[in-house]
Amino acid sequence: MKIGILATGITPDELLGEFGSYADMFVQLFDQARQHFEYEVFDVRDDQFPGGAEQCDGWIITGSKFNVYQNLPWMLRLKELILEIHAAGKPLVGICFGHQIIAEAFGGHVDKYPGGWGVGLHSYELRGASGFIKNAPTSFSISAMHQDQVLSKPDNAEVFASSEFCQYAGLIYDDRIVTFQAHPEFSLPYEDALVELRKGAVIPDDAAEAGLISLREPDAATDSHLVAGWMADFLKERATS
Repeated sequence: MKIGILATGITPDELLGEFGSYADMFVQLFDQARQHFEYEVFDVRDDQFPGGAEQCDGWIITGSKFNVYQNLPWMLRLKELILEIHAAGKPLVGICFGHQIIAEAFGGHVDKYPGGWGVGLHSYELRGASGFIKNAPTSFSISAMHQDQVLSKPDNAEVFASSEFCQYAGLIYDDRIVTFQAHPEFSLPYEDALVELRKGAVIPDDAAEAGLISLREPDAATDSHLVAGWMADFLKERATS
């Protein structure tokens, strides 16, 4: 099965050598979770787009430092591709920026969250629309790194994960698209390094410190491999249905 990774951002230069790109992180995460695919990466920021939705069996949209409401030309083209992928019935997974731009493509609204930054290890409750997850737990924890959120969800999106901080943390669209606001592809060491790098300059000190505390608790753990299995099952099952 071939997965097309639509790269909307890349790791900061200071961390790229140690941790790889965001596209690399997805490949590493699936490999660690023993979920093996063939991949093709499209750097859509540089206008590197696939020939169409049929070029791959399933799709992933990565996170990014950009804001979806900037509406840059490549973002407008990506929204068109999202709708094309949906119309073709191909499965799609969106993460952080991907989660947000998919919501915008279907008529949702994304903006800065009045409650500020979500940083560090966050936990989310699974809701009624989580039926696509086999043997679903009641909650899961993964790394968060965002100031923007989906503030108004599209009509065709159902909520499957939420928290007090992030109401629309997980959305599923017509059983063909699933999106997460937080980052299953981020390891705890990467998130820690990223928060340290952005502390003060991008992320307010208090939010950064709270995030670092959550990452450095003795029992801190991410459910990234569990979520990788959910994403992989979603992609595989819907690519053949």
